[in-house]
Amino acid sequence: MFLEVFLAIALTLGAILASVTGANANEFMVSAAFARASATPMAKSGAAYISVVNQGTEADRLLSISTPAARSAELHTTVMAGDVMKMEAAGEIVVPAGGMVEMKPGGLHVMLMGLIAPLKQGETIEMTLHFEKAGEIKVIVPVGGIAAAN
Repeated sequence: MFLEVFLAIALTLGAILASVTGANANEFMVSAAFARASATPMAKSGAAYISVVNQGTEADRLLSISTPAARSAELHTTVMAGDVMKMEAAGEIVVPAGGMVEMKPGGLHVMLMGLIAPLKQGETIEMTLHFEKAGEIKVIVPVGGIAAAN
């Protein structure tokens, strides 16, 4: 299992470094990318998670994310409203210079809406991160189990 996770991260980082446009590939690093498998074959939505590290000297804004795996992808966050946990659109996300934005279950995530096909454990999906300054960064995201945590 460790070897599989290590190889998935290495492949993801290699794909990112090979496909960064409009920015120095060494300034942004995406890690811990994973999506959760669909719970049913009829699922119309899903969730994906990534961590983005900005090693540059300027903050940048993650404006949006797109993927051929779904009709739309939105940055969402999970918030508590009284005793109820709910999701809401997060809008643009600032990735500070020398800082990191971490997406994880129960917090910030990519909501995949209108799935083209169910997400299946062991497969991958492609996502494109759209930054204000860095441009586009393509990420290959492995699909874990339905309760995957990383």
